[in-house]
Amino acid sequence: MLKGFKEFIVRGNVVDLAVGVVMGAAFGTVVTALVKDVLTPLIAAIAKVPDFSGLVFTINGSKFSYGDFINAVIAFLLVAIAVYFFVVLPMNALTRRLHSKDAPADPTTKKCPECVSEIPKDAKRCAFCTSVVA
Repeated sequence: MLKGFKEFIVRGNVVDLAVGVVMGAAFGTVVTALVKDVLTPLIAAIAKVPDFSGLVFTINGSKFSYGDFINAVIAFLLVAIAVYFFVVLPMNALTRRLHSKDAPADPTTKKCPECVSEIPKDAKRCAFCTSVVA
């Protein structure tokens, strides 16, 4: 029973998932700090309103804190923007750079020496002019 558990734990998938969760939590902390300490004060400086949580309205004694919702939407948008510009764009550029060095695929066709038609690479006779192809 313990042998099976040991095999399960040391499999690559479990270790990769554990590393991903830990790195995701650490990255989430960095992005949250970036949004809270840099981007939100920047918006507050431009909009001259540092916090929308005080915005409320009341209907029949029920209090609606729509300002908290606005804060949550702004925080979500800022996190999405930060992730896109600081993670997605650089990773896409890196992926493009790595894949641009891939070797071109082997050709699957060749030209017939007589009629210059495209024929399969392994063909012994041209399908168009029926000449023998070496």
